[in-house]
Amino acid sequence: MASPYLVPVAQLLRDIPSTYECDFSAPFDEEHEFPPRGIAETDVAPDAPVKVHIVLQSYSGGLRAKGTVEAPWHGVCRRCSNPVLGVSKVSVDERFVDTRGPGDDDAYLIEDDFADLAPLVHDAIFLDLPLAPLCREDCQGLCPYCGIDRNEATCDCQAPIDSRWATLDGLRFMGVEPDESKEV
Repeated sequence: MASPYLVPVAQLLRDIPSTYECDFSAPFDEEHEFPPRGIAETDVAPDAPVKVHIVLQSYSGGLRAKGTVEAPWHGVCRRCSNPVLGVSKVSVDERFVDTRGPGDDDAYLIEDDFADLAPLVHDAIFLDLPLAPLCREDCQGLCPYCGIDRNEATCDCQAPIDSRWATLDGLRFMGVEPDESKEV
């Protein structure tokens, strides 16, 4: 079975300028090329459906691929460690060339009259994944002392007193009441 990411482009390259619209949905990593990331890292499941809408436009020397790719991701909230789900929707504007010349280091290759959109899709989605997602913007996180989820309950934990600084608690200034504060 041919990959939906492989697009025949021989006709496009002959009829300059011409366009071809790619609009499909396919598994993110059908070949299981990418190993799963760690449990606390943001990742995309291999069978996650990727929506691809890209227009290929031919020009003298290659193709321009412009459009959007969209894929669901999963991760762990950086504050409370609860699971987080999200969707990356990325705009792409890339080039495909027959051979790489000077300045073509970032271009994708056309091989055997096919443009393989899979590397473009993988690069776009991986670069858009959040490094430290939040379950919600106002997430309170975990208490650093007792570990409860502050989004679900409250605690009366206080930071322990550092014995190296405890002597300063008894320090009083002449003429200043304990409740008054003076900025120096």
